[in-house]
Amino acid sequence: MSSTPDFAAVAALVGEPARAAMLAVLMDGRAHTATELAMQAGVTPSTASSHLARLTAGGLLAIARQGRHRYFRIPSPEVGAAIEGLMSIAPRADPPRRPLRDEGLRRARVCYDHLAGEAGVRLLERLRERDLVAGRDDALRLTDAGEAWCGRVGIDLDALRARRRGLCRGCLDWSERRTHLAGALGAALLDRLLALGYARREPGSRVVILAPRGDSFVEHPHLAG
Repeated sequence: MSSTPDFAAVAALVGEPARAAMLAVLMDGRAHTATELAMQAGVTPSTASSHLARLTAGGLLAIARQGRHRYFRIPSPEVGAAIEGLMSIAPRADPPRRPLRDEGLRRARVCYDHLAGEAGVRLLERLRERDLVAGRDDALRLTDAGEAWCGRVGIDLDALRARRRGLCRGCLDWSERRTHLAGALGAALLDRLLALGYARREPGSRVVILAPRGDSFVEHPHLAG
């Protein structure tokens, strides 16, 4: 019996256009109802229910219940990273003038629970330039200077390390085709930007709007704190 992971089964789940559209919507890190996902995917509620059942059975979605309501979400950072990776290699034909919404996604967006887009890629570049984060894309690590910096900007590393999640991980950005910072630290940095009012989520979208202080943080993270 072969021990090779059955990624063909996962590919079959993701490969259906309506299911792929639903997964893309859920990459905003929020939980959505079946009705919302049906509308986004352009299918009927009954068709959406069938797709969602298959995605849940395949481990690509989890269900959160609140009273009589059911919400669907991406179950883990690993699944989110896999979807982002597929989006980064998916072929697409960009029109001469992209819609404003698409431009917003390219500038800054949520990738499951961390900052992506041009801003996310630039932030990792600046952290590396200042020797706060080091290592190859597949082996990122926080330096001693980076640990001190985390304390200055209000990130509790002890709490992050107590979780069962890698601290620093590179995530290939689908729009930039370069790496942004994921992992527990990537998520904590986005949370911190939102908490400080340096960034805000655009309602109903993955788009992140950076305030001037947010742009400054991304461009000069070593000066923060």
